[in-house]
Amino acid sequence: MQGFKLLFITSLFFLSFQALFSQQKSEELNKIIEKVQDHKSYEIKEFPLGLYTEDHYRRQSVFASEQLKKLNLLKASEMSQTDMISLELLKYKLQETIDTFEYKLYLNPLLSDAGFHLSLPYNVTQLADYSQVKTYLNKLNAIPVYVDQHLILLRKGLELGITQPRVIFEGYESTYNDQLVKNYKDSYYYSPFNDLPASLSETQKDSVLQAAEKAIKQSVLPEFKKIKKFFDKEYLPKTRSSIGVSETPHGREFYQNRLNYYTTLELTAEEIHQIGLEEVSRINTEMKQIIREVNFEGSFEEFIQFLRTDPQFYADTPEELLKEARNISKKIDAQLPRFFKKLPRKPYGVTPVPDAIAPKYTTGRYISPQEETQPGYYWVNTYDLPSRPLYVLPSLTAHEAVPGHHLQISLNSELGDSIPKFRRRFYLSAYGEGWGLYSEFLAEEMGVYTTPYEMFGKLTYEQWRACRLVVDTGIHALGWTKEQAVDFLRINTALSFHEINTEVDRYISWPGQAVSYKIGELKIRELRKKVEKEFGEDFDMRDFHEVILSQGTVTLAIMEKLVDDYITSSKEVKN
Repeated sequence: MQGFKLLFITSLFFLSFQALFSQQKSEELNKIIEKVQDHKSYEIKEFPLGLYTEDHYRRQSVFASEQLKKLNLLKASEMSQTDMISLELLKYKLQETIDTFEYKLYLNPLLSDAGFHLSLPYNVTQLADYSQVKTYLNKLNAIPVYVDQHLILLRKGLELGITQPRVIFEGYESTYNDQLVKNYKDSYYYSPFNDLPASLSETQKDSVLQAAEKAIKQSVLPEFKKIKKFFDKEYLPKTRSSIGVSETPHGREFYQNRLNYYTTLELTAEEIHQIGLEEVSRINTEMKQIIREVNFEGSFEEFIQFLRTDPQFYADTPEELLKEARNISKKIDAQLPRFFKKLPRKPYGVTPVPDAIAPKYTTGRYISPQEETQPGYYWVNTYDLPSRPLYVLPSLTAHEAVPGHHLQISLNSELGDSIPKFRRRFYLSAYGEGWGLYSEFLAEEMGVYTTPYEMFGKLTYEQWRACRLVVDTGIHALGWTKEQAVDFLRINTALSFHEINTEVDRYISWPGQAVSYKIGELKIRELRKKVEKEFGEDFDMRDFHEVILSQGTVTLAIMEKLVDDYITSSKEVKN
């Protein structure tokens, strides 16, 4: 009996010591996290639109290296599950800061459908109170510094041969020409002042409108003239002719780095290319089954042409397209409780992509709220309606709104104090875009696809993401031309020609990012099959989704560990 007591006391002492040791490691981790978070917030306060100088990126890299060394001394096995995840994610985040400087990503702040000047429209939002009005005016007045900082970086990039390919800039002039309005009130950046908050007094409104006029005339319009001159006279004439990033100095090493970052795995370009070819073949078979189902008499190519040209599949007006998107959104909203234990508090709206960026913009996108008083937004591109088929709208909506990005990102941000601040808005493409594509698959179980054509739309969107594995690696590792990439998408998907060209330009300008969607979705579906096999009839989909979403954004390796832990703990409880 005395021996048992001694053993019991010893065990209690060991557990207490272990808990104390774990708490100590947690405190060490939290100190580093707080230092990283405070470091970032200082720069936000000083520069309303952010700081973009080479010295800034150098200092960020040095700081990240110092913190990473400290993190590497901590052992994840001695921490709680949440702390272990925070440790790994902070390492990941800091390593990307180091890589950004090492590979000089900051010298190339342009994409085919994005760029430093195309980031400015994201600041244009409805103003809810006087504080937001002042913040927005400060941002407008910060545009000259913001533009000058980026032009310095782009000029340095030109000197070193770090540019985007010329081929992606077809029609790019609209991104700045459309902002050169004669009347300051016609500027997109003036639009929030057309509906000022009712809480403002008449004196405040008069003062704000005067400040707004001055900001547009002195800080917005002249800067877009400067941007136009830079692109037309300096940048575009000196862009490179090659399209694959592997053809640039250290490009192959850089491309592998991007694949590792965007997939959160270590897969070679050749491995990803092969996965893509296998997925394309599988999905192609399913697409042909639907063609037979609708009794279409003709080849696969002829069916695709039918979908691209028949008026029944297209909206006549932007309003009709938006109305259908909202209708689908509400249908999915009603299905969510059957599939999820937790739903986000934050609502979302459905609005068109701003005219200022629509011509070169993707089909749709989710925009996270910038303020606590703002909703999320599901943007639908209403530009060039003949390239926006209605039969893909259910898939697009499931991906960008719910159960896709809005649900996942909102739940992540609403985890509150259960995770560190940096993780509440943290985003990794393999997780976020993988969840978005998985949501398109989930929409089928929700009964969202009501016609064979909408099912074909779901498949063509899945095929689109599978093709990305082939096309992205083809362009950046295997020497493909743009024509090869366009032809591959044209033959294997029902995407419109406008969408195909827009998408290929995006893949050319953003090496590696496009492969994250399918790689992430394949991992989620693989893990779901694993859980279904383990539990059989006792499989609970709501439980599975809770596990995937419970810790917010994670790498695919962490996601797999979360699922494995769930299986183990569930079995222990059952036994």
